[in-house]
Amino acid sequence: MFSDEDKVLIKNLYLLKNYGPAKLMSEFSEKNWKRCGLENLLKKLRETGTTDRKKGSGMPRSARTEDNVSSVEELVLSQEGQPQTHRSIRQISREICIPKSSALRIVHDDLSLKCVKKRRAQELTQSNRAVRLQRAKKLLQMFPDDKVDFIWFTDEKVFSVFTEESAK
Repeated sequence: MFSDEDKVLIKNLYLLKNYGPAKLMSEFSEKNWKRCGLENLLKKLRETGTTDRKKGSGMPRSARTEDNVSSVEELVLSQEGQPQTHRSIRQISREICIPKSSALRIVHDDLSLKCVKKRRAQELTQSNRAVRLQRAKKLLQMFPDDKVDFIWFTDEKVFSVFTEESAK
């Protein structure tokens, strides 16, 4: 409802000039503040001395606890000396009995990991690599040095449809 800048402004005007909700609403009518919101904010300011949320307020964490984070960390990574012992997000959520979304948040936000699926790719031989390098160098020579940093390739092809009507 109130931005951080609004809260600072309200706090300063209340403490320095003793502005109340009615005065604040008349001075800043373009802000569309509600009277009950201002009253609640000023009440919190009088009681606690700050407009910040109380520590520990809100819904407590139920799935992203320290125990679950450590359990997910053990399961998501292969154990040392035992390759292929990692589990998928779906398997982890079933084992620990937490939602898939919470398991994914633990992996992304708490552990700073990315889930990547391995895919088979064609193995390049030395001759393939040499030909690719030669062609890449030839392609770079076609552009001036100041433009090379801005070259961007994509695997998409732009097709133009040619019909007899468009030729007329």
